[in-house]
Amino acid sequence: MTGSNTNLPPIGAIVLDTARNHVGRVMGAEGPYLQLRPLGGGREWDVEAAHLHPLTGAELLSALVAEANARSRRRRSLGNGTPSPDLTESGPAPST
Repeated sequence: MTGSNTNLPPIGAIVLDTARNHVGRVMGAEGPYLQLRPLGGGREWDVEAAHLHPLTGAELLSALVAEANARSRRRRSLGNGTPSPDLTESGPAPST
């Protein structure tokens, strides 16, 4: 991406920070920097527009799947002993 403001990705775009090799969502711009946040949430970081690379469809899908897998692993590692409900099983509807 170029440093000119007309070529900056829009807020919400998912891009690769080539300086850190991290994928993030554009949250805003401040001076010559854009603020990116990890897809799973977390602390934002600043990156120069020259270090941004737009993701192809395959790269975007890969990043989103990786984040979903990481989120699933985090949930399992928090395990409080209660098994996750199996949403694929059919059975009686829960009573209210």
